[in-house]
Amino acid sequence: MPHDLINRLRQDPDDDAAWQRFDTRYRLMLQNWLRRYRLQPHDADDLVQQALEVVVRELPHFEFDPRKGTFPAWLRAILNNRLRAFWRSRKARPVATGDSEFNDWMLTQLVDQRNDPGRVWDREHAKHVARRLLARIEPDVSPTTWQAFRRVMGGEKAADVAAELGISVNAVYLARSSVLRRLRQERGSGVE
Repeated sequence: MPHDLINRLRQDPDDDAAWQRFDTRYRLMLQNWLRRYRLQPHDADDLVQQALEVVVRELPHFEFDPRKGTFPAWLRAILNNRLRAFWRSRKARPVATGDSEFNDWMLTQLVDQRNDPGRVWDREHAKHVARRLLARIEPDVSPTTWQAFRRVMGGEKAADVAAELGISVNAVYLARSSVLRRLRQERGSGVE
């Protein structure tokens, strides 16, 4: 997350536009993260909302220190803590499905180092950011360039893509290079 948005929210906690930008950027990512835990949609929504409430409350105290981790890692820790509390509360109540072992398994998944949820989270976050950046770039790129980029990045051979699009192989490589350069520029601008 760009440090400018964190700083903006810390300096002016009543900045509705900044909170809207934050919510747009992270709510869907948090919901997607929770899908792997087979939650009811309303439970996932509640957990995301609880995590965001913690962020609102704790953001003034958040100190960015790369040695301690990134903002997305902090956000994941908050969500995982909410999820743990949810599973523990479910364990205390009988589960209608009779699947009480499932709750134990889910708690184990959150802390099992072999599953390394941090790596999964980082990958998911990177994909989320890339999708947002690509969606922002696409309208500025010609349809042929975009198709060439997507298809080559999807694993198709440049020669096959070139033949089907009626362009040279060199044009395919230039399309890929052009979109990747733009992606790096967007990423570097901090306007994720």
